[in-house]
Formats: sequence, structure tokens, C-alpha cells
Amino acid sequence: MPLVALVVLAASGATLVPRLAAADTGKYAFVDLQRALEETEDGKKAKSKLKSDFDRKQKELDDKQEELKKMKEALDKKASLMKPEALQKESKDFQDRFVELQQIYQRLQQDLAKKEQEATRNIFAKLQTVVGTIAEREHFSMVLEKNAAVVWGQPSLDITNEVIRMYNTSAPLTTGDKPVSKKK
Repeated sequence: MPLVALVVLAASGATLVPRLAAADTGKYAFVDLQRALEETEDGKKAKSKLKSDFDRKQKELDDKQEELKKMKEALDKKASLMKPEALQKESKDFQDRFVELQQIYQRLQQDLAKKEQEATRNIFAKLQTVVGTIAEREHFSMVLEKNAAVVWGQPSLDITNEVIRMYNTSAPLTTGDKPVSKKK
């Protein structure tokens, strides 16, 4: 390669590196929104309420399942003594109740998922407001969600604890509230 080409290449590379370094002067942080959701007071309340709803509905399902189990045991005991028509009728009744139980289970699962989504929607919106407030205050160019975009980061860049603290000191959410950030 001619000497002139090497000098031009070296000079262009030398001017490119400082420009790239200058372009990367932003401050970055990351936040674990899932952990923040679980550790904020509103998140803990929502989780407790959801668990209480789940436990109550699970008990109902367990009771119905136990009832079906007893029905099946009784049917199995007397099946050999029953007329074919009566056995067929009892078996169909058992199958219908089993299908009904499965439908109830699916409906409850969907209902719980919907309630969880509703309970966390406002909390996540408020968390985003808090993250935005911290980002503006600290002049972050970007805040990444830890579980979606960060494989590893310096612990000093993790603002999750600050988000939780600031969230908990702002006005608590009530059902139907829009996210509110505390002004300083």
C-alpha cells in the first residue's frame, strides 16, 4: 500500500475515534421494573389482594374437585350393580360435571390474569413516571429495563432502589387513579 494511502487512512481513523467517543457522552441507567412492582407498597397490596382472591377461588375449585372425586368413587362402586341405562346416565352426568369444572377453572384463570393486569397497569404507569422523573433529574440519556435489555450492568447504574423509594413516598394509587408523580 502506498505511503500516502496509509497516512490518509491513519488520519481519517484518528479523527473518527474522538467523534465516536464524543457522541457517547450520555449517562445511562437501568431499572428492574418487576422487582420495583413487587417491592413498592402498592405492588405488595395488589399482590396480597390477588393472592387472597386466588386462594378463595382455589378453595372453591378444590371443593368441587373433591365432590367430583367422591361422585366418581361412588359411581365406580355401584357401576357393576347398575342397569346399563342408569350407568350411562350417571356416567354422562359425571362427564358433564367434569367438563363444567374444567370450564370454571379456565374462566377463573382468565379472570385472575385480567385482574392481575388491571392491578399492575396503573402501578407500571406510575413507575414509568417515577423513572422519567429520576432520569430527568439525573440527566440520564436513557434508562433501560433490566430484564428486557440489560444482560449485565454496573450495580451503580441500577436505579431500582431509588425508583421504589420515590414511588413509595409519592401519593398512593387508588383504584382508577391515573399515575401521579410527586413534584419536587
